[in-house]
Amino acid sequence: MEALAARLSHLDPDVEGAIRVVMFYDTLMRRRVDLPALARATAGLAECVAGIRLHSAGRTIRMAPDGREAAPSPVPASTTVAITLDEEEIGTVWLEREGTPGALDDAVLDRLAIAAATVVERYGPARTTMADPALVELVISASGDDAARSRALRLLGFPADAPIRVVVVRSKVPLEKVGNLICPGRPVKAAPLTDAGVILAATVDPARFPEGVRAGIGAAECPHRSWQDARTALRFTTVRRPVVHYDDLGALALLARIPEEDTRANADVVAIAGLAAEPEDLRTLDAYCVTGSVRQAADSLHLHHSSVARRLGQIGKSLGIDLTDPLGLTRARLALTAWRLLGE
Repeated sequence: MEALAARLSHLDPDVEGAIRVVMFYDTLMRRRVDLPALARATAGLAECVAGIRLHSAGRTIRMAPDGREAAPSPVPASTTVAITLDEEEIGTVWLEREGTPGALDDAVLDRLAIAAATVVERYGPARTTMADPALVELVISASGDDAARSRALRLLGFPADAPIRVVVVRSKVPLEKVGNLICPGRPVKAAPLTDAGVILAATVDPARFPEGVRAGIGAAECPHRSWQDARTALRFTTVRRPVVHYDDLGALALLARIPEEDTRANADVVAIAGLAAEPEDLRTLDAYCVTGSVRQAADSLHLHHSSVARRLGQIGKSLGIDLTDPLGLTRARLALTAWRLLGE
């Protein structure tokens, strides 16, 4: 490597410097340094403040060229590079240099990002959001014992005895993106299972789910019970209500326990199934069941209230239910929900 650098330096004066940067970080990796030492060495090499931040841990390291932690500074990061592990961005590295970036700053940050990813992978649980599906299944399995579940959680990076909330997701949005959005800066792991994606999180912010995601959220209790509740909650999601927390279902959750054959045989559910052949009628009924008001349903459908009232009258006759009566509206709501639980 030394001989190659000497020969190439005759062609391009920056090449020798770039190769020496590579050798510098190779030496650090052989010495198995940790992240603070990596940032400290980089600051000394670049002669300016160097920083490392891991997204999941919410940890930021800033070191000055003198080897000490850098004091707060108004100088912004002049150059930033993402740390990636298993094709997922897990953090960033940067240099805080006043004025024009140095000629080798890009080379330094590229190698620093690679070295930081190596350190993260080497020490402790991986900081990527995506996890081994086998470990996630062990956590949520009802047949697993507590000792095995605790080991799996520890391997996934969750603190002992920490409350774990399970989220079941159906979406085209990458699972790691969903997990990082709903649980920023806290332990979160995700894995695809047979029929849906599963996210294990310390906390969940329902308002941060991206558009197009259907999600059921279980309570923060025993993971396998939270998993069952989250799957139930997912069955209650709709276009109008794409994210459902199991605790918000209350007595509605009992509908999920009714045997499928009994649900299919119910006259009101059979009538709703017949209505499904007319998508406009189904949307109108859904809007009315959600709002309980003809005018509000009309507003949500962008139609005149008289048109919606007329259509609801026809729908009521088709169903054999008086939708203007509170009991009739309750029947329609329950039948519509039960029909959706059939997954049709």
